[in-house]
Amino acid sequence: MVEVPNDGPSGSSKDRPATPRWPRASALAVAVNYAAKAIALATIRARMNPRIWRIGHRWLGFVAALFLLFAGTTGVLVAMTEFFGEDEAERERLRDVVSSVTTDSPLVAWTEPLQRALATVARTAPHAPVDRVELKLKGDRPTVAVCTGLPAGGEDRRYVLDARTGTLLADEAYVDKPFLYRLHSGEAFGDGGLVGAMLWGTALVLLAISGLVIYWQMRRPGATGWKRVLW
Repeated sequence: MVEVPNDGPSGSSKDRPATPRWPRASALAVAVNYAAKAIALATIRARMNPRIWRIGHRWLGFVAALFLLFAGTTGVLVAMTEFFGEDEAERERLRDVVSSVTTDSPLVAWTEPLQRALATVARTAPHAPVDRVELKLKGDRPTVAVCTGLPAGGEDRRYVLDARTGTLLADEAYVDKPFLYRLHSGEAFGDGGLVGAMLWGTALVLLAISGLVIYWQMRRPGATGWKRVLW
């Protein structure tokens, strides 16, 4: 005779089927998913809010106005210097002229003008370090420019000489970059000036982007003709 333990009308707890929990977890996942989508949609709507874009555009323009005015003013001066300068006039005059010296020319066509120029500079500034030499053989008056430095380092003088005779044509201050160029790029103020130039350039890009977004938000969907572009 086999005895069957009596655990009551419901039987043993081991014999009861476990209550499935996956529907409850699935409902929680769906709720979290809907909440995330709602937050993302609210964030997108807030970002596309015309008032937020206009406030950001206005404050960005206010902060960057002085820097952009500085960059614009110095940029105009650089362009005017290039457009009205003697170097630009010389480049335009010689643009279609063909040089008489080619890669097949004898070596003396290159070395003799350089030797004559260096001999003249040596008499003018003995023992001066030579930083750079510019040889221009194109045109009716070829020149050699010899840039010298200081014994302790740094730029000193720039001598321009006639390539045919070695005659000194100009004796001027030598700088690696003109001051106006360094002022426009911010380099005149050191590394901080270059960082500032990158920041005001970035501000100009952001102003353009925010301006385009505001322009797009102000469009009239039902407009026709030129009002579709200029609203």
